[in-house]
Amino acid sequence: MEKFSKLVEVVAALRDPETGCPWDSQQTPQSLVANFIEELYEAVEAIEDKDDKALKEELGDLLLHIVFQAQIASEAGAFDMGDVLKGIVDKLIRRHPHIFGDAEAKDANGVKMNWERIKKEEKKDRDSILDGIPRTLPALIKAWRIQEKASSVGFDWPDLVPVIAKMDEERYELSKALESGNLDAISEELGDLLFSVVNLARKLNIDAEAALKHTIDKFYRRFRYVEAQYQDGDIHEARLEELDRHWEAAKKQRQIQ
Repeated sequence: MEKFSKLVEVVAALRDPETGCPWDSQQTPQSLVANFIEELYEAVEAIEDKDDKALKEELGDLLLHIVFQAQIASEAGAFDMGDVLKGIVDKLIRRHPHIFGDAEAKDANGVKMNWERIKKEEKKDRDSILDGIPRTLPALIKAWRIQEKASSVGFDWPDLVPVIAKMDEERYELSKALESGNLDAISEELGDLLFSVVNLARKLNIDAEAALKHTIDKFYRRFRYVEAQYQDGDIHEARLEELDRHWEAAKKQRQIQ
């Protein structure tokens, strides 16, 4: 596309050591990481808010970072934007043999299994099908991806009954750990319970990360309502029963549900 080529040209001009921008020309792949992550989260926020105008802008910012990284790599002789584009096009064709080849995939689950199988064949340096998940992923997303990868080889419960039973089991084990007062055991059992909750969300095809974010936002709105009741007083002096009464009132307000 002409517009994409123009972006590549602009970034190259900004990086010119003699005539380019002093800030842009000094950046390294590492120095851009924090901004890259920030732009990604801003794009996610725009998606969650269903804000098309903001998403259009944030996708542009993300694209800028991708082109920027490719430009720096090109200057170092490692690869260029053309290599990046060729790589992803080739990967998409290889990993969709049901579209571009003779393989079959009856549903989305079959597509995922094909993808993971082909990926494992390509990544021969990996010892496990669970390898390749970024270490720095948020824990809920990482739990989902690990479970999803295990599921791709059939290591998964067929329905919700054993998933819910496992949650009940983990909840019971947590209660026993709480009775013991052993913090290490409590931490381990709490982690097991959270992992089983993510598994339930995955089986229901509910994004656990998005669901938790929704609850956090709901808590924030309701707590702000509670705080608003103390504009002329000190919330720190309020009794729990009083705070809870305002909380229940907040739950009944439609605009803050």
